[in-house]
Amino acid sequence: MQVWINGELGRDTVSVFDHGLTVGDGVFDTVKLVRGEPFALTRHLKRLAFSARGLGLPEPDEEFVRAGVAEVLAAAEPWELGRLRISYTGGPGPLGSDRGPDGTTTIVIAGEQKPFPETAAVQVVPWPRNERGPLTGLKTTSYADNVMALAYAKERGAHEAIFGNLAGNLCEGTGSNVFLVLDGRLVTPTLDGGCLAGVTRALVLEWIGAEEADVPLEALRDAEEAFLTSTTRDVQPISLVDGKELPVGPLTRKAQEIFALRSAERADP
Repeated sequence: MQVWINGELGRDTVSVFDHGLTVGDGVFDTVKLVRGEPFALTRHLKRLAFSARGLGLPEPDEEFVRAGVAEVLAAAEPWELGRLRISYTGGPGPLGSDRGPDGTTTIVIAGEQKPFPETAAVQVVPWPRNERGPLTGLKTTSYADNVMALAYAKERGAHEAIFGNLAGNLCEGTGSNVFLVLDGRLVTPTLDGGCLAGVTRALVLEWIGAEEADVPLEALRDAEEAFLTSTTRDVQPISLVDGKELPVGPLTRKAQEIFALRSAERADP
């Protein structure tokens, strides 16, 4: 792995008082690397800035972040598939919720990414997303609920956990968006339902098309087809929902093919 922190390549430590560590006061974004080149970096940086504004942090300096990305990638291996994580926190602060005066912390890390399985088994978890919470739609470092949910799913033989929301509708995975086929229609939950505005989700909507709609959580179990989208998995068919088999159908295969073709055309769509 290669690490860059606040302008220093090779530095791999932050203050124990950093608010990202003590209270989860930070945001991040993950970027796919293909043979050392970042995919859709501009979209990810825009989402990083959106998340920072939503958390009340000063907007990150995009040129500074891009310089960190360039330094890290120049030193990193050109893996066939890699992962770039950009974290941005409130910086050192007191042992409480108040922020300190010393400024923010910016971290860029690059490492190899192992391929995901060809298909995913998913498990619905008993804890709902709060679609009305202050962190809704922000990609923050407060990820404990995702850690718990993914552990719950893996204990039951699944690869990913699926959340409903307080309204009882389908929401998202711990690190993925969900698309499903209902009566021949490709559907994905609305952003108002509490899911993250995934970069891959947005590209699928632009390149392939789908209906954004609130659907009951139970609809996933009865879907004709379904797939997950995320930065590091692209389009991944769902083959099991709570242990029930789900076919990998033609709309899912079409989505995979179109996404692969379009994403190969431009590194920064």
